[in-house]
Amino acid sequence: MPTPSASRTIAIVEDEPALRENYAAALRKHGYHTQLYSARAEALDAFSRRLPDLALLDIGLAGDPDGGFELCRSLRALSATVPIIFLSARDSDLDIVSGLRLGADDYLTKDVSLPHLVARISALFTRIDALRASQFTEQILERGPLTIDLNRYAVQWKGNAIDLTLTEFWMVHTLAQHPGHVKNRDQLMADAKIVVDDATITSHVKRIRSKFSAVDKAFKAIDTVYGMGYRWLE
Repeated sequence: MPTPSASRTIAIVEDEPALRENYAAALRKHGYHTQLYSARAEALDAFSRRLPDLALLDIGLAGDPDGGFELCRSLRALSATVPIIFLSARDSDLDIVSGLRLGADDYLTKDVSLPHLVARISALFTRIDALRASQFTEQILERGPLTIDLNRYAVQWKGNAIDLTLTEFWMVHTLAQHPGHVKNRDQLMADAKIVVDDATITSHVKRIRSKFSAVDKAFKAIDTVYGMGYRWLE
């Protein structure tokens, strides 16, 4: 019987051959297929023809210092839901926030161990599989102006579609399931089946708020309870 990872294809966009091969070897060891690219143009050309199941992107590519950011933007235009993880030597808060604002699901630095990298990838796929299994008591979740269609992974606010990544979709669903209940960061990570740090959670919440605010400037449904976490107010 094949492992759950056997049919998954992970695209690795990294301009350093040794690192690229190290990542690929670790992923293949766990049953993943890999596609390797060293530059933005060749990766985007491949993605335009067929999307990977997950993209692992470096930011600085040879002769293209922010190529990974631009590739993330282009990939998000092709698909709102394909999982994207940045894996970069750049560890400034500005780079991390920029990556998440462009729609990445996670951001890791290159000092991460290979087992930890594989675990983060596995966590993303676990979340996708849970969504596809549709093991929810409510297929349509409505909370005031919010409508979540769990079969289509679609979210609407006051009748307007909100394009969310899978991470953002799951976080909104987790918060909206029980309005008024405060979810601390550990609970939010557990319920949303993600393994990230506090700064990443904060960046995802900011991005979610900005997407809702783009269609409703008065949006205030996600409340920060300082020192505790977040809650859905509607």
